[in-house]
Amino acid sequence: MQAQAKFQTAQKQAAKFIGILFLLMVAARQSHAQNEAESSEPAAQVEHHRKLVVSIPHRKLALIEDGKVSKVYSVAVGAQVSPSPTGSFAVKTRLIKPTYYHPGKVIPAGPGNPLGTRWIGLSTKGYGIHGTNVENSIGKAASHGCIRMHRKDLEELFANVQVGDQVEIRADADAELASIFGELPGAESTTETAEIPVVSGQ
Repeated sequence: MQAQAKFQTAQKQAAKFIGILFLLMVAARQSHAQNEAESSEPAAQVEHHRKLVVSIPHRKLALIEDGKVSKVYSVAVGAQVSPSPTGSFAVKTRLIKPTYYHPGKVIPAGPGNPLGTRWIGLSTKGYGIHGTNVENSIGKAASHGCIRMHRKDLEELFANVQVGDQVEIRADADAELASIFGELPGAESTTETAEIPVVSGQ
């Protein structure tokens, strides 16, 4: 009788041990599954701060990301009779294959379009950063107020900016511009008459 009681006690203890072991195994599986799910989730996107700085005297544009100069491009700026606007703006529109509109003139996308293949519109009406069908104007004060770029440079920049990005167009050389663009080059000649485009794109 005493032996039977001991046997039953041993059975209960074994059952209890097996139950605890089972619960531990279930908890371990759940923890492993949760870790796998967390590792498979995409990492949270880090928001980058972008700013474009245009130096009218240098005739250059810098893409600045997270406070560091990422790339510097040569540009054409406004001619003396049609100067580029200065101040702080924002990217308002991004258009691929823009159409050029001017009173009495409509030029669809293509090789003859003076806006090139991309239009980065600014938050000041009628002005933007775009391409050109006059490549030799780059590096000069020769535009109607907009910022012109070589096609390859413009398409690269277009892919790296978003609506809302800050744009600074500055006319006065200072220490900050010198730190971005280097020493100020000699002045270039200016030509062309003012003609501010209206733009649409596809």
